[in-house]
Amino acid sequence: MLDLGGEYQLFADEIRAAIDTVLESRQFIGGPAVAELEKALSSRVGSEHAVAVSSGTDALLCTMMGLDIGHGDEVILPAFTFFATAGSVARLGAKPVFVDIDPRTFNVDPVKIEAAITDRTRAIIAVHLFGQCAEMDAVNAVAARHHLTVIEDAAQAIGATYHGRPAGALADAACVSFYPTKNLGGFGEGGMIFTNDEHLAGIARQLRNHGESQRYVHERVGGNFRLDTMKAAILLVRLRYLDEFTKRRRDNAARYNALLDKIPVTTPYVPAHQKAVYHQYSILCDRRDELRSFLQERGVHSAVYYPVPLHLQKCFASVGCRRGSLPVTEQICDRILSLPCHPMLSDKDLRYVASGIHEFYERLVPTCAATSDTRGAAQPRSVNLRQD
Repeated sequence: MLDLGGEYQLFADEIRAAIDTVLESRQFIGGPAVAELEKALSSRVGSEHAVAVSSGTDALLCTMMGLDIGHGDEVILPAFTFFATAGSVARLGAKPVFVDIDPRTFNVDPVKIEAAITDRTRAIIAVHLFGQCAEMDAVNAVAARHHLTVIEDAAQAIGATYHGRPAGALADAACVSFYPTKNLGGFGEGGMIFTNDEHLAGIARQLRNHGESQRYVHERVGGNFRLDTMKAAILLVRLRYLDEFTKRRRDNAARYNALLDKIPVTTPYVPAHQKAVYHQYSILCDRRDELRSFLQERGVHSAVYYPVPLHLQKCFASVGCRRGSLPVTEQICDRILSLPCHPMLSDKDLRYVASGIHEFYERLVPTCAATSDTRGAAQPRSVNLRQD
């Protein structure tokens, strides 16, 4: 699914030089590279403030701590996302309220949000899943009617745009991740909070350093949410390659779309007003697990993000959701498969992956190669290959 070694060889000398600079400075915590990274990314995103933190999870946690979200509060979010989105809510004693998703984009369905709002709702977390923005105009409109805060979980979406505006600048606050597998991945954990709210940014800066307002003076109970200088320095090197790598991912996705056009799978749907960054290239398919095994036998890795939706996880049983309560989410979890889409793939690689998928379905139904089923089609068709 990734070729981190191949990527590293492209900028190994620059990385080593950045590491040497930090080692020579001996400023391993709070060194100048942290502020430089904050400045570079805030400028790129168009956000007035950027606060570097220790992980994408801690970015969510710190943001909600800064908003004073806690016991008795509710936060609305999709159940189709990485665990940290809901886990951060629960860690603060608040209740995650799960809503269903749009079947084409896999992002939160704004229509479902309004029905889930109660007098305890404090915030909405809109996840930009797989590198594609949620429908933020509609989400923000719902939030404005009910005086709610909106947080972008943009962990997978740095570089994505929505109506020409970058992910990270579409709500009251946004959180990104620099986990090694992300499009802007570092050497270890890391994250960033973006906001135009000066007050929230100031609180976040205190919270990331145990709530300090000045040395050994604590206005709040925070935590150790600091981003190491070494990691920031490495991310600054990686940032130089982000646009090139994003273009490669988009080119790979376009090539997949063409290669899979006559195969009975559903390819990613991206509305015209958006530009996705394809953190994952995810298809919908019948006999998903069999297809995955077939590809594995051919040496093709794939992944399932995510096999069990959050509302059905044991740790959230107290929320009270049952199977069938979020039907679209559950159906997607049963049929989704992510294919390799990283920047180091060649056209030969892409054709090999696509040929494996074609061969799998051709063996099942010889006529399936003549059938197209994509999320971008005007009238999407479904080919049911399941045998009862």
